[in-house]
Amino acid sequence: MRKDAAGGGAGGGISPGALPCFDIKPFLAALTTLTLLTAAWQLRPYRSLLAAPFPADACAQPAAGAPPRALAVHAKKSQSSSAANSTAPSSPPPPPPGPEVREFRAVGSAAALFVQIGAYRGGPYTFAVVGLASKPTHVYGKPWFRCEWEPNNPPRYNASSSSPPEPMRAARTYHMLPDWGYGRVYTVVVVNCTFPHAPNADNAGGRLVLYAHRGPSRSPLERIVALEEPPGAYDEAAFRPSTPPRYDYLYCGSSLYGELSAARVREWMAYHARFFGDRSHFVFHDAGGAGPAVRAALEPWVRAGRATLQDVRAEAEYDGWYHNQFLVVNDCLHRYRHAAKWTFFFDVDEYIFLPDGRKLDDVLAELEPYTQFTIEQNPMSSRLCVDNPDADYSNQWGFEKLVFRNSITGVRRDRKYAIQAKNAYATGVHMSENVIGNTTHKTEHLIRYYHYHNSINVLGEVCREFVPIPPKGGLTWSEKTPWYYDDSMKRVADAVREFERKTIGDVRL
Repeated sequence: MRKDAAGGGAGGGISPGALPCFDIKPFLAALTTLTLLTAAWQLRPYRSLLAAPFPADACAQPAAGAPPRALAVHAKKSQSSSAANSTAPSSPPPPPPGPEVREFRAVGSAAALFVQIGAYRGGPYTFAVVGLASKPTHVYGKPWFRCEWEPNNPPRYNASSSSPPEPMRAARTYHMLPDWGYGRVYTVVVVNCTFPHAPNADNAGGRLVLYAHRGPSRSPLERIVALEEPPGAYDEAAFRPSTPPRYDYLYCGSSLYGELSAARVREWMAYHARFFGDRSHFVFHDAGGAGPAVRAALEPWVRAGRATLQDVRAEAEYDGWYHNQFLVVNDCLHRYRHAAKWTFFFDVDEYIFLPDGRKLDDVLAELEPYTQFTIEQNPMSSRLCVDNPDADYSNQWGFEKLVFRNSITGVRRDRKYAIQAKNAYATGVHMSENVIGNTTHKTEHLIRYYHYHNSINVLGEVCREFVPIPPKGGLTWSEKTPWYYDDSMKRVADAVREFERKTIGDVRL
């Protein structure tokens, strides 16, 4: 034996060649068994580990095909299902529970998809449908419309024909929201339908069908019969440029609401019937403001064919801006689109006035190159009157008593406007943004309007503060506002009273 084999190394040791094989195999077997047991222990469910660390059936084998125990928290089972499980232990276990389904319970009704007030033929190929629609739907969604013309069966059609006439789809359908975002729950919608061929050209009759879609997909949709033309109702000549309109001037009034003074409405009507002349017509919209006294003031003009009063009180069911003013003016625009050359939009506390004694026909001839022109406001006091003990104010009309005009300049004020309606697709309260042609605002030297704000609701005497006439060129201060004496309207009052007497006779309110 070599010397280093017996005592080599610091502490002496056994040569690797001297370790027998049967010592290594038991060690590896024990290590493998311990590793498998540790892995199996880690795979035990946490619930069983915490509830019973050493259960009696810890070594029992799970049933073949049994699903793993769920870890999700779920609702407690009903007693009936628990009893069924206890009486039928051999039944297969229920599937794993999914997410808890919540119920959404709707109560009441939301805003309507479309609320139609009118539909009108705008020409041989076009129609306009006017209504309200849910503002959230149009602001946050993408609703759209489609138009079709469904013709009646022509006289030549009978049961032996191969097929009935086919509907004609509009070549273009688009909608406008002309209320400038002022809508509330409801916004105003004007749908324009343009067809490739003239619907009802044979005058056999038919109907305009509007399909309203809630979103970009084609369903769900609503089918609305917007307009029906009876046989023989279509008059193509009414839309020729050479056909003169029925009126020279048409007035489209905004919604009348609140408690209005019949005396103020009476004088407003008499003044403007004289101002616009015999070939004019006035359309009023009663949204609850035309009480018995107001109706009595307008009735003589209605009988004379000079005015129309429309009952739109049902608009109160639909929450729109200022009693749905945008809705009624758009309906009026399209209803009378070809009835007059010029259509005016202003309120019953506003009076149109021509400075320098000009004639209305001459002013509008100068403005004819424009589709639309706006009118500057002269704001008047609705409470100041001249302190004159000799004046018989009881027999005077309001606009001849209120003679003090706000003299502040450089302030932006609301304007009103007139429009050649045949060139407009939609309109607003103060002007239209949907016209063909130009608009001018430089009209203060041609036409203005006096605005007696808040006077239309004064049921008694309008004079509530009396002040002396200031020196020529001077001002009167009241309520921290400078007022200039302006008797332009006062000077025409006698002529207006005489015109009313000759036209409709003596009026007693």
